[in-house]
Amino acid sequence: MEEVWVTGAGMTRIGRRSEPLPELMAEAALAALAMAGLERPEAIVVAAMNPEEFVGDGNFASNVASHMGFADVPTLRVETATSSGAAAFYTGFAEVASGLCSTVLVVGGEKMTHIATPRVSELIGRSIDPYERSYGATMPALAALITRALMARHGVGEREIAAVAVKNHAHAARNPLAHFPTPVSMDEVMASRMVSDPLRLLHCCPISDGAAAVVLSDTRGPVRVAGVGQGTDTLALRHRHDLTSFRATQTAARAAFTMAGFGPARVDFAELHDAFAPFELIALEDIGLVPPGKSGTITLDGETALDGRLPINPSGGLKARGHPLAATGLAQIVECVWQLVGRAEGRQLNARVALAHSIGGLATNNWVTLLEASR
Repeated sequence: MEEVWVTGAGMTRIGRRSEPLPELMAEAALAALAMAGLERPEAIVVAAMNPEEFVGDGNFASNVASHMGFADVPTLRVETATSSGAAAFYTGFAEVASGLCSTVLVVGGEKMTHIATPRVSELIGRSIDPYERSYGATMPALAALITRALMARHGVGEREIAAVAVKNHAHAARNPLAHFPTPVSMDEVMASRMVSDPLRLLHCCPISDGAAAVVLSDTRGPVRVAGVGQGTDTLALRHRHDLTSFRATQTAARAAFTMAGFGPARVDFAELHDAFAPFELIALEDIGLVPPGKSGTITLDGETALDGRLPINPSGGLKARGHPLAATGLAQIVECVWQLVGRAEGRQLNARVALAHSIGGLATNNWVTLLEASR
């Protein structure tokens, strides 16, 4: 297997955007190509969760390629619900690692803010098991069930969950591309309106527009792809053995660390999927970054802050940077790359190894990616 390098990374500002989705994706892609010093990739992988419903366009890979002037470049689209960006990264990685291509552009994006919130929630909810959905289950409702189980079985408190949101908003305040670059206090989080008990508004990520992209190459670059892993689980929550950990994350992490040849202790910082604040706590333990039962305490104690022992979500995470669905897995990787090459202005860490973790659906199709600075 060939070594694979990230030679370019680009991202749009996340938030409410007026531009068409292909234009947002082109903006991110052209920025990544510029960083890589590449005029034309050999192949393109596009991530978009549901452009047919969100923007009314199909055949979206060809749409994006044509918009960038690459109509004759082989292009395909990848979809694994909200982890589509990470899945597209894996697809591009495989194309380069196998020797099929020397350079691959991977770009993901979503545009949703022009649609009424109930409709967006309904479309995202289609990634839930149809039987559970038929009885009124929504993504926030099922996430709330998981949160309640976490509190009951592992003693995680409201302040520990709120601390995730407070920290990630503080990080986003240093990120000029974030959807919500505004700090929030513990009191504000705990007083925000209830969405689905015990989850409050400020525990939940926003509906966002945006795009992100990377260039992968078989030529040595600034960042090496050390490992990639995928894990899957039952679509139905009722069929799972445990609600307080995600088997798909555990499987993905094991695969990524096995490929990399090192363990969690080597990770300097991570971008974790925090669509709901308690999911960050679950991921910390599932990946092995902290001991079982300790994620809430170390978060409350500040160990996962920018100046802490193990910074988590320096970008602001899904919670505050924003969550443009298929762009998110790539946005996490872009943040990791920028940190590793010294381009994370205002929030720069001194790091060598980064981890990105992306959840698809309700933790049914998850990914862990390990990146290492080549210096």
